[in-house]
Amino acid sequence: MAVSERIRNLPVSSIRKLIPISNATKARGVKVYHLNIGDPDIRTPQVMLDALRNWSNPVIKYAPSQGTPEFLKACLSYYHKLGFEFLETSDIITTVGASEAMTFAFLAITGVDDEILTFEPFYSNYSVVAGTTGIKLVAVPTTLQNGFHLPSREVIESRITPRTKAILLCNPGNPTGTVFRRDEVELLVKIAKERNLYLISDEPYREYAFDTKTVSILEFMKDSPQNLILLDSLSKRYSLCGARLGMFITRNTSLIQGVMKLAMSRLSGGIIDQAVGTKLTEVSDDYIKEVIQEYKQRRDFLYNALKSIPGVDLPIPEGAFYVMVSLPVRDADHFAKWLLEHFTDNNETVMIAPGQGFYNTPGVGMNQVRIAYVLNISDLKRSVELLRKGLEQYSKVQAKL
Repeated sequence: MAVSERIRNLPVSSIRKLIPISNATKARGVKVYHLNIGDPDIRTPQVMLDALRNWSNPVIKYAPSQGTPEFLKACLSYYHKLGFEFLETSDIITTVGASEAMTFAFLAITGVDDEILTFEPFYSNYSVVAGTTGIKLVAVPTTLQNGFHLPSREVIESRITPRTKAILLCNPGNPTGTVFRRDEVELLVKIAKERNLYLISDEPYREYAFDTKTVSILEFMKDSPQNLILLDSLSKRYSLCGARLGMFITRNTSLIQGVMKLAMSRLSGGIIDQAVGTKLTEVSDDYIKEVIQEYKQRRDFLYNALKSIPGVDLPIPEGAFYVMVSLPVRDADHFAKWLLEHFTDNNETVMIAPGQGFYNTPGVGMNQVRIAYVLNISDLKRSVELLRKGLEQYSKVQAKL
């Protein structure tokens, strides 16, 4: 039996596609350091772990399609604390991670073959969501040389066509670690308003900005309620990746009503997950401050360590916990596989995410990789050492071919 053309044409996640090779490597008894995936090792807040352990309801029922009232109120408390008191629970729909929020957004604002602009390199799963919803992602190029910040207004607008329905921004950026400046966010708000487009801002890393504060799309939502959409998640903020807690937020009442139809069609998110997430109001402010400081220390170490490797180039990541790195190789995908299949040092190796999967433009990013600095400093040091030795050995192997 044949599978659908849609499924055949979907790209494979650049982050996860090498997992079968990694699993085979581990089965040989080799330790693999994972720099390929943004799955933090930071401990989940104790109050949330306690909520999970203390779940006592004898029946695990459906949650309301919009989300449990307790979770929605907790989210609202978080946004009000940030200074966005105009938001109401009616503006929020709980989703199964930010990925479902994105799927809802794409389905709600586009038709088949419509287009959404985004900035490459971009989170590779954007391509998968675009493929499943039948729309086209149009890539606007950014460059490593300027830290992957936005190009000029002229370049952005040159990609807009009659089929363009939205602009999508991840801020702080995955996979780049770029924190977009106020003038950049304001520019996109202006373009969206003038061109009658939606602006979708994907902000799960909002707190993780090391040198400047993140400019959230929420700062503009009070005055521009119709065309602004926020995608958010608790996954990275509280080390809750497995809880799958996301939010779709807009003040456009017609849009929120439409997305509620999608929310009802999948019945609900997890009620236990939301019980855990509700405890976000009891998480100490010190927790986030300490996590930010930990990631900043990792960022500083990783940047300096990678810059010391001959032929490696990267901008200093400004936020999130990712960085796109240019390596002295022709094909980073081949190199990443080679590290897993043919390289070990003291029975250890390292796993990285090939960069090409974060681009739409053919041939771009071939020598780049995304590194997620979600390991402690000790493991990061060993990972960089393995990467350095791997590059040295790989260059000798390639020279013989």
